[in-house]
Amino acid sequence: MYGLPQAGIIAQQLLEERLEKHGYRQSKTTPGLWKHDTRPISFTLVVDDFGVKYVGEENAQHLLDAVRQYYKCSCDWVGERYCGLTIKWDYDGRKVHLAMPGYLPKALTRFKHPIPTKPQDQPYPHVKPNYGAKTQHTAAEDTSPPLDKEGKRFIQEVCGTFLFYARGIDGGILPALSALASQQAQPTENTMTLCKSFLDYMASQEEAVLTYKASDMVLAIHSDASYLSEPKARSRAGGHMFMSANDDIPTNNGAVLNISQIIRAVMSSAAEAELGALFINAKTAVSMRHTLEEMGHPQPRTPIQTDNKTANDLLTNKIMPKALKAMDM
Repeated sequence: MYGLPQAGIIAQQLLEERLEKHGYRQSKTTPGLWKHDTRPISFTLVVDDFGVKYVGEENAQHLLDAVRQYYKCSCDWVGERYCGLTIKWDYDGRKVHLAMPGYLPKALTRFKHPIPTKPQDQPYPHVKPNYGAKTQHTAAEDTSPPLDKEGKRFIQEVCGTFLFYARGIDGGILPALSALASQQAQPTENTMTLCKSFLDYMASQEEAVLTYKASDMVLAIHSDASYLSEPKARSRAGGHMFMSANDDIPTNNGAVLNISQIIRAVMSSAAEAELGALFINAKTAVSMRHTLEEMGHPQPRTPIQTDNKTANDLLTNKIMPKALKAMDM
């Protein structure tokens, strides 16, 4: 029934009732993740797309037979397409490559953005450092005229379209999209200039490919922060989360999640910004640990790397927390 708000939950509850008869149950903590009570098979469900992980073809066939009792479905045994991603499996090299071929040209055509005559190699302008200055001044306030409704909608559509690409494949454009999104509620002509520059960058780049190497499926995190780099005296938190081995210094891998967000509170020091970023990354990792354990990958303590000694010493009790009242708040 198109347009019925309750249609989604009704279909979900009906699917749960039907698959439960065959031993499949949805996770209590990770919506969309399903496992069988006894068989070595699990799957994720996004709208009507099943992404299945199994050991033994007979177990995959068991799920297929169960679903086909109630629904018409097609099956891709190679597993090359899922949620808009094109997946290339390299079993000999123990790697998998993710890409979204054709996504960038379609997006640029949608926004009627031409290929720039001069390549743009920066998604968002950086703040030029004033070397030798005793004090660093904040950027001038944006006083350009506000955009009309059509311009505002254009900014929002650009952010939404490329956010899917950034989450799926190219995490390097997340800071630029985050900066544009923070202005999309009240965009100005300067915001439109920044948006056009971002589109120039996307038109200048080759389509990204994300590669994962086989690992022991132990979650590891690199955490960082940039202090006072955003308007209104705010800082930015960054995180790179990947799968590796249970080593003191985990080997880097393709990102399963990238974080780039403006910290809401105003940080009073660089160390405090780093501590805030560590908190944001660690909080995000909690649900990821639960999901990995449900998928059959037990997690030891999650190693988190930071490049700030003060934040590290505070968290490892090498310095007294009472000396840092701002961080305590």
